[in-house]
Amino acid sequence: MSRYLFTSESVTEGHPDKVCDAISDAIVDNLLEQDNESRVACETLATKGLVVVSGEVNTTGFAAVEKIVKDTLSEIGYTDVAYGMDDESVTVTSRLHQQSPDIAQGVDTDSGREQGAGDQGLMFGFACKETPELMPLPIQLAQRLTEKLAKERKNGNMPWLGPDGKSQVTVEYENGKPIAVKNAVIATQHDDMLDKFGDEEKELKFVQNEVINNIIKPVLDASGINYDESFIVNGTGRFVMGGPEADTGLTGRKIIVDTYGGYAPHGGGAFSGKDPSKVDRSATYMARYVAKNIVAADLADKCEIQLSYSIGVAEPTSVGAKTFGTGKVSDEKLTEIIKEVFPLKPAEIIAHLDLKKPRYRQTAAYGHFGRDNKLFTWENIDMVDQLKSYL
Repeated sequence: MSRYLFTSESVTEGHPDKVCDAISDAIVDNLLEQDNESRVACETLATKGLVVVSGEVNTTGFAAVEKIVKDTLSEIGYTDVAYGMDDESVTVTSRLHQQSPDIAQGVDTDSGREQGAGDQGLMFGFACKETPELMPLPIQLAQRLTEKLAKERKNGNMPWLGPDGKSQVTVEYENGKPIAVKNAVIATQHDDMLDKFGDEEKELKFVQNEVINNIIKPVLDASGINYDESFIVNGTGRFVMGGPEADTGLTGRKIIVDTYGGYAPHGGGAFSGKDPSKVDRSATYMARYVAKNIVAADLADKCEIQLSYSIGVAEPTSVGAKTFGTGKVSDEKLTEIIKEVFPLKPAEIIAHLDLKKPRYRQTAAYGHFGRDNKLFTWENIDMVDQLKSYL
């Protein structure tokens, strides 16, 4: 009997890196709304009192960067300097410039050539039967914990919570199947409440009790899995100073949080700030779509897909599937089925998943996968019947 532990983490939308992802994706959405052929590669840095936006674009639209930044900060909850960032007083610097023509010629179709990949790279997709969403359990629970932190803060039930926060969940596995949550960790920013409680120990005890009873336990209870009441809340004692004031944020620095929590491999590139011509984003979404449909069709209980591309070339340079001994057909046969059933060229992926429409701001926190959102077309399982025909 094989037993082991596996841990995944998540961060809230107010984490400095996620603030930057949200700003970058808000700019992508804004430009796609004006011109759905926009090419965008946008990076954001956030630190104390300052947001810097840079990158390359090719568009007929115009991004009012300062307004987008301030609106995004306000939506997240950075409306007071006490939280480490203030949407009104923040300084915004924009350094967006024209996309390189050498890159553009690889993806533009004006000359009649087929659209190629916007860059070289390798992408992974994954699905398994550990949760109804066909996601690994540790990352799914970690995402729901941070999501609930934000929900309870915004709906006023726990107004003393700050925007910044993290979660971590450790799951015990037996023979490859999750059997229990061994511990859960939350670090959450909060108001300075010393005037109310008199000392740090009482303040911490209040935060711990509230987070355990209103965040951790409800999420774990809803999962239906057994759990040990081994919880750590704000292990340093206090978390008042947070956000970009405490920790400089950058776009694309939480790519493992964005995907499978380390349970499955990740390719080389981040997603946020990129339009769908960038296969870092669109082909990773397709890889998840392929893997999820295979598992939903019962061709495997666990499936990992790898795709790779060369800049300017439409056909993927490789397609591979692994089912870890759970497949109803061989991995080699499954790879051939994937090539027959799924569109894998960049233009085909974009069309099939309808990726030229704004939606990317919503992906910037709580995971790009395993979420019930009709705009997340890569989560659809509409290829199941076609795949089942191969059985």
